[in-house]
Amino acid sequence: MEEGLRERKKRETRQRIADIAMGLFMAKGFDNVTVAEVARAADVSVNTVFNYFRTKEDLFADRQDVVVDLPRKVLRERRPGEGVVAAFRRDFLDAMAGRDWRYGLNQGGDAVSKVIAGSPALVARFREIQEQREEALAAALADELDAAPEDLTPRLAAAQILTATRLLSAYATERLAAGEDWVSVEPDLRAQADTAFGLLRDGLADYGRRPLGAGLGDDGDGEAEGDE
Repeated sequence: MEEGLRERKKRETRQRIADIAMGLFMAKGFDNVTVAEVARAADVSVNTVFNYFRTKEDLFADRQDVVVDLPRKVLRERRPGEGVVAAFRRDFLDAMAGRDWRYGLNQGGDAVSKVIAGSPALVARFREIQEQREEALAAALADELDAAPEDLTPRLAAAQILTATRLLSAYATERLAAGEDWVSVEPDLRAQADTAFGLLRDGLADYGRRPLGAGLGDDGDGEAEGDE
């Protein structure tokens, strides 16, 4: 369905406010910027800002819904015969190769991490986001693998995998923030990733392995998602 003019203008306004806010946060620090300052810079009212963003933290975490869904996307798109650990290893290495933002490995990702670390409010918000990512991935695993309610395995797997990717991202951004360049960080990060995912693989070797006959979007029994 095509996006209507009204919806497009609202989306563009929201994105413009978020972009302007991020520029101010990066320049001054999150706690040193007020919502009123963001509104003035975006040439809108404070009420308009709050119409699009419930809190000041939402201005910074404007892609929160996408971030929370990313682990489920990796799960949904794993290849036939591929386990969950292997899928996340491949996704992380792909992000490394492309310096993609989804693991904070993009250029400037270290600066964003620095702003987050400098604000207790953002530290708390991103801790909540991490918890939501784990809960969402665990629920998706439990649903797909038909785990019993008392089975902790989906939650354990989600927590271990996402803790590994978070620590790997932090390892890279801390070194970049200290002044090292990507050329020196990348091979060490790759080695750390091989170690981390190797540990997960040995402990979770065949967990969540997609049946060889299944294709992308299948639910494991040969029927595509949404088929009746």
